Amino acid sequence: MPTSFVELWDSILKYVVMWIIGGLLIFLAIKKEMEPTLLLPMGFGAILVNIPLSGAISRFTEAGELIGEEGALTTLFNAGIANELFPLILFIGIGAMIDFTPILTNPKLMIFGAAAQFGIFFTFCLASMFFTQNEAASIGIIGAADGPTAIVVANKLLGAENDITGAIMVAAYSYMALVPIIQPPVIKLLTTKKERRIKMDYAGKEVSKLTKILFPIVITVVAGLVAPSSVSLVGFLMFGNLIRECGVLDSLSETAQKTLANLITIFLGITIACQMEADKFLHPNTLLILGLGLFAFIFDTAGGVLVAKFINLFSKKKINPMIGAAGISAFPMSGRVVHKMGLEEDSSNFLLMHSIGVNVSGQIASVIAGGMILNFFYHV
Repeated sequence: MPTSFVELWDSILKYVVMWIIGGLLIFLAIKKEMEPTLLLPMGFGAILVNIPLSGAISRFTEAGELIGEEGALTTLFNAGIANELFPLILFIGIGAMIDFTPILTNPKLMIFGAAAQFGIFFTFCLASMFFTQNEAASIGIIGAADGPTAIVVANKLLGAENDITGAIMVAAYSYMALVPIIQPPVIKLLTTKKERRIKMDYAGKEVSKLTKILFPIVITVVAGLVAPSSVSLVGFLMFGNLIRECGVLDSLSETAQKTLANLITIFLGITIACQMEADKFLHPNTLLILGLGLFAFIFDTAGGVLVAKFINLFSKKKINPMIGAAGISAFPMSGRVVHKMGLEEDSSNFLLMHSIGVNVSGQIASVIAGGMILNFFYHV
């Protein structure tokens, strides 16, 4: 059989596999309603970039010379992801969505946000057995359950054109969407039915406007001192929250929460697909990265639950250990998953305010964790 025919057949098979992957993502988005704003653009983009000789992305000769014109998705990728602009702008929208009242009324919930980052560092240690130090650190940050943070860390440590950067981005966003599938089995494995039925009172204390305004400012300063490399990430997130809480920029807050966040999410999803070309994506390392990413999510969930169980050993007022799982940064999916599980065990068990409080603390913790990773491993 001629080598050229073998190569042609191999290319066709790779394209077909990528079309199937793209179709699966679209199916999950539409049929299963799993974060359709993320998975649908990624799925369609995966098909788009894997059409033979697709004009959506740039093509280069072996010498590195551009063939024809630059592809539209490549232009978007260079303008918004390679320079980390899209993730940072998205953080403004996310910050404007977040209400920090639950953790301001009960600051102890931040313990679980920190505990649920355990998977990041555990996965880094495991990934170090297969990858370089910077690659392992970038893979570990998948456990932050925070797509924008994963993009920023991977771009800085590896560069946007690194062969595994695309797999890291895809894993981070895919697992965020799969939180409703990943977390419940882990939570049930680590808790008893009695523990899952623990009810927690919500005091609902009033938080002053001044406190809400000072909180994002103080968090930015503290995070900047602890992990200077996290300043841009934390700063944009907290700037969005300050817009929300200041009370004089309601129209900007609404725009950031809806129009801005939705627009950037669409661009992010379809542009990440630039990294899903068959030749780059269908590689053993990709499967390994996806496996390690799943490992990170599982151990993040387990870390939060186990810390809650440990606290219960010494506490008279018991905590429902399920809320510890909401400490991952997938906001607000994880908080809703925990609340739903509480209702399934007992229809009068409302955990939403507690789980969302832990969830938003996880958002802060994941960004700081990303900054710490950069402090340790990023050298200009």
